[in-house]
Amino acid sequence: MKTKNIKYLSIAVAILITTASCSEDFVEVTPKGTDLESTYYQNAEEAYSALIAVYDIMSFNSSSWDNMISFMNAGSDDNYGASVPGDAISLFSFNQLTPTNMPEGFWSNHYQGIFRANTLLEKLPNISMDEDLKLRFAAECKAMRAYYHFNLVRMFGNIPLMNHTITAIDAQTYPQSTSQEVYAQIEQDLLDAITDLPASINVTTEGGRWTKGAAQAMLGKVYLYDNKNTEAAAQLAEVNGTPGGTSQYGYKLLDNFKDLWVHANKFNSESILEDVHTDTGRADWSGLGFGTEGNILNIMVGIRDYTRTAGSTAPDYFPGWGVNTVTQNLYDVMKGDPRFDATIIDVKALIADGQVVGYSSVNEASTNTGYFMAKFVPLKSDATTLGGDQTLNFYQDTYIIRLADTYLLEAEALGGTGARAQALLDAVRARVGLPSTPVSLDAIALERRKELACEGHRWFDLVRTGKAATALASRGFVAGKNEVLPIPVKELENTILVQNPGY
Repeated sequence: MKTKNIKYLSIAVAILITTASCSEDFVEVTPKGTDLESTYYQNAEEAYSALIAVYDIMSFNSSSWDNMISFMNAGSDDNYGASVPGDAISLFSFNQLTPTNMPEGFWSNHYQGIFRANTLLEKLPNISMDEDLKLRFAAECKAMRAYYHFNLVRMFGNIPLMNHTITAIDAQTYPQSTSQEVYAQIEQDLLDAITDLPASINVTTEGGRWTKGAAQAMLGKVYLYDNKNTEAAAQLAEVNGTPGGTSQYGYKLLDNFKDLWVHANKFNSESILEDVHTDTGRADWSGLGFGTEGNILNIMVGIRDYTRTAGSTAPDYFPGWGVNTVTQNLYDVMKGDPRFDATIIDVKALIADGQVVGYSSVNEASTNTGYFMAKFVPLKSDATTLGGDQTLNFYQDTYIIRLADTYLLEAEALGGTGARAQALLDAVRARVGLPSTPVSLDAIALERRKELACEGHRWFDLVRTGKAATALASRGFVAGKNEVLPIPVKELENTILVQNPGY
């Protein structure tokens, strides 16, 4: 077991916080081992273990079958689910999710993270440890509580706002809050966190932990979703600094766009906050399965039965499961862009060129475009040699937020006009050798689509800008309904929660 950074600690720590499984909802996460819980949280070491349990939920970005990146890609116009017919990833592609087939983890995992954060926040005042360390741990808990609430409110709309622990009995009558109330708490949590988070960390020992810059970047993004553009621009300017330069936190665009997707290139200068993975977990199917510390997204989006010809110079990709094929629409948008090869693998072209024998159809023939996600499809050389099942132990980190994202968010918050917005847009384009183009909200939106393609942002961007109904019309998107997801039916049982309209 490694302690190199926050992700590498044992997930067994979570048992000391709550024995609720990932499938349990927020009404069932009261600790069952109360004697153990009551005697824990005695010192800094135990508080740190509890903090790791809060961080553990951040791995939901890319470490399970139901992960944020793959799922949100599937709902956009850039990717298909291309999974087993009837699977939720594929159903979301065509807006066929219902309360009974909506994966529970997108609700319950986030609430489990919130519960863990609230528990540690309530225990910290009575723990015998350094006061400055208490402040930092509390700040990290608030940042993560904000992040988990942010994902929930973006996906489900009016949700229960959980800023303290509650009992299972209380949960039966615990109400939903308005989106405005949830955003207010998220913003306050992040403002509080910014005060006590470190401006920098040693990534060798603390890589993956929240920093002041990460909290400011997230707050700027939250403000933009909450239609507070002035506040968003102010926070993001602190993070971004001079466009194209090095910010006060040391953030800087990488010179080579392709370097963003090199598996070993963790905690690089463009990374603001990432989901950390390791190949040292040695997970196999008899043990953790989808609960691994490895990156499951990698094998999910790999090319099914990819086979090269003898003497081929094509990349030696590790065969995968064929999820999230790229749409013809995104292919056409990206064609000719310098980021194309780092974004899309055109297997059809490799076959036509005699480099590849072929590949098997993805499970859904109608979505078998022959285009795959280059950012996350692994090479055979990326597979672990340390033991366990190779498919469960890829080590590529995934970005929760990176600098090119915050550049474009700030440009949008500035209304897509003015010298600074122009400079921010130009910096993103200049990094890949593209000339300046007149800044506008449309130009920024197009740049976001190209720069951040297949990273899980597109569906959220379409919904928050009111473009989803048009862009996703062919996918069965219904305005006034599909801007939010159905609350899983299990989460409504024995509560006063109300299902989202239309479901």
